[in-house]
Amino acid sequence: MDDMIWDSVRVSRGWLDATNGVGDAELTCRILKLTEEAGEVAGAWIGALGQNPRKGVTHTRDDVAAELADVAFTALVAIESLGFEARSALAQCAAKVRSRIA
Repeated sequence: MDDMIWDSVRVSRGWLDATNGVGDAELTCRILKLTEEAGEVAGAWIGALGQNPRKGVTHTRDDVAAELADVAFTALVAIESLGFEARSALAQCAAKVRSRIA
């Protein structure tokens, strides 16, 4: 992945640390933020399918992809907030998944 992504993850973590602190309550909120972002993915997908008859089609697949990217970025920030290097954690995860399917 591009270094801009990893730099943005670290800058975002630093901004959150400075703004909201670094205690367990703040870490809990950062982890729970993933659930909020995942809910936005679900809402966008429902909107892309037009599954709410009252609203009809309200989103596109591009919207869904953008929401999924928000989930991924939020997860990377949470990993960094726990004191781990997100790049390494993601690489380890990819290697684990790859070993299952290789």
